[in-house]
Amino acid sequence: MSITIESKNLNWTNNLRVLATISVIVVHVACDILYQYGHISNFTWWTGNVYDGLVRFCVPVFLMLTGALMLNKKYELNDFLRKKFSRIILPFLFWSLFYVLLTVRREFLLESEKAFVDIFKHAFILIIRGSSFHLWYIYMVIGIYLFIPILSKWIQNANEKEILYFLTIWIFALMINQPIFSKFRINVDLTYFTGFLGYLVLGYYLSVKSFQYDARRLKRISVLLFSFGAIITIFGTYFLSIAEDRFNEYFYGYLTFNVMLVSIGLFIFFKNSKISNPTLIRVINFINKYSYGIYLVHILVLRFLVFSGIDYDFINPILAIPITTLLCLFISSFIIYGVNKLPFGEYISG
Repeated sequence: MSITIESKNLNWTNNLRVLATISVIVVHVACDILYQYGHISNFTWWTGNVYDGLVRFCVPVFLMLTGALMLNKKYELNDFLRKKFSRIILPFLFWSLFYVLLTVRREFLLESEKAFVDIFKHAFILIIRGSSFHLWYIYMVIGIYLFIPILSKWIQNANEKEILYFLTIWIFALMINQPIFSKFRINVDLTYFTGFLGYLVLGYYLSVKSFQYDARRLKRISVLLFSFGAIITIFGTYFLSIAEDRFNEYFYGYLTFNVMLVSIGLFIFFKNSKISNPTLIRVINFINKYSYGIYLVHILVLRFLVFSGIDYDFINPILAIPITTLLCLFISSFIIYGVNKLPFGEYISG
């Protein structure tokens, strides 16, 4: 077996990014249900658990796509920081400030006697730590992007054995760092093989790896991996929550073995699948173009929808979650499309 680039056609990555973008919205629509364990009906909680448990691949898949699309290129450091890096930073700063202003405005309305200096200090802390909870991902990606020029040089000169060496230790470190295996933990520092960086290497490897199976068999294998990982995620979460009489999100972790299996399965499935419907392709290309901006703004849109009475329980949650997700996707896409059309809008739209 050897690593060879199978095809220059990377349309499947667009399809997968769009699915991951939609899945992020599903996560944030359904997550409020899960923390109400014991205070809502079992049916509603299970609905949220199934929806959320099926889409935990969103963050790993985003990172795997980053690895697949960026680690195979050569970068001049100055050019990378000026072009690639700025594409993330400028929209991130704009929308971070936007969320800060919303928070400060709300605090000022609630506590009008609050000193301006205190509000300014809080605004500064929000920018440093994150002005909205979903922006943790961007802070993490910024750190990863800083390492890409170094990682890409290594991986382009590494052979398959060396890449598998890294991935094997990464998976081992991922497993051994889980609380369930804490008593087997050894006093060896594997810090350099841990964290989200492994998903980039994994995505690159799977994108260029030529497997000795046809597409049909690979898709069957991928469905098995996805199903096995998703079952562990959903039922593991249920049984842990029962045991602790509260929602336990251990199996929802992006750095768990079950979520990694789901992500691998989905990645392989899309790599070996094609979409031919012209209308669907146009929709996918549109969402793909504005996916980063959609991610940045979708929490703002969800807040508006919740304020308007549209959330996971405005009707039966089985229908409410996908309807709310699609509404959020549509409005977010429209906002980012509109911002992009403004003068210099492409620099802040994402």
